Amino acid sequence: MTIVRLFYLNLSVFLLSWASLESARIKDLTDVRGSRSNQLRGYGIVTGLNGQGDSRIEYTELGILNALENFGIRADKADKSRNIAAVMVTADIGPFAKEGTRMDVTVSSIGNADSLQGGILLQTPLFGPDNKIAYAVAQGPVSVGGMSAGNAGGANIQVNHPTVGIVSNGGIVEVEIASNILQGSSIDLLLRSPDSTTAVKMADAINNIFPATSLATDSGLVNVEVPVQYRGQITNFLSAIGNIDVKPDIPARVIINERTGTIVATQNVRISPVAVSNSNITIFLNPTTGVSQPLPFSQGATTILEGENAELIEEIGRFETLDELDPDGTSTVNDLASALNKLGLTTREMTSILQSIKNAGALQAELVIN
Repeated sequence: MTIVRLFYLNLSVFLLSWASLESARIKDLTDVRGSRSNQLRGYGIVTGLNGQGDSRIEYTELGILNALENFGIRADKADKSRNIAAVMVTADIGPFAKEGTRMDVTVSSIGNADSLQGGILLQTPLFGPDNKIAYAVAQGPVSVGGMSAGNAGGANIQVNHPTVGIVSNGGIVEVEIASNILQGSSIDLLLRSPDSTTAVKMADAINNIFPATSLATDSGLVNVEVPVQYRGQITNFLSAIGNIDVKPDIPARVIINERTGTIVATQNVRISPVAVSNSNITIFLNPTTGVSQPLPFSQGATTILEGENAELIEEIGRFETLDELDPDGTSTVNDLASALNKLGLTTREMTSILQSIKNAGALQAELVIN
């Protein structure tokens, strides 16, 4: 009896995200020029790894020897117990961080350590790009979000990345980084998603409260003159304009993540009427049995050969008109989602169809595929 195994693709989920038409605060849409984070990094040593650390790596040994020497302990060579690991320590220091401010730091192995779980980061200075000033120091227990396990037989399992972790509140700011947000007598608001319409709306909203103070210089920048009554009180002024509501203009965009099968689209996407032809593919794998007969008078033996025949059947595509789309070309992504879901398509097929609709000029939106 022939056994047929049918492989098929499950119907994907078309996930939609409608851009809210509600207003947003200016401080949630912009950054102030001059107030930005700065990246720090340093080289450190993690100890207490219970045999999961680096093995015979020169820079790891030199690092622990230098650490021991700082404690007045001289050693010719490091221990071979694999309880230590060389790591890179990175952190972002906030724009207004003061001396003594704590922050999280990220620790990542640069050697061949198996895991950083249970380790302790020794005191590590963190430098800026100039590599001259230690703006912060980091130390503390490493929290790892992954794990790995295995045995001598070669079986192993790994969840996430056990060689990367964080030290929560393990960094302490030692040197403040100056922030200058005043550009003469004005400040610059930098839009996180540059858009001309949003920039103009933002300038108008500020001018409604502080007349003749704001100007949208381009799609990504709004210049605001500080009123006389707020001179010397820039923080109060930032608080006042930061809480002004603006209705942002969201661009038409469709984003597809093929790895997760997710499709996200904004509400402003418009589609002209189109017709779609799509074919369904079915794969059959049929087990087969054969006999291998040796040549006469040979020393061979009769053997049974097992195998499989693969058969691919492609159904004839149907030319489907997406009736849900309005003939005047004002259909939204909601209409398109409803139409495509009725065709019973997978994410891969939807991706191809959306690309084809875009190439045909019927999709009035930016198409981004990750």
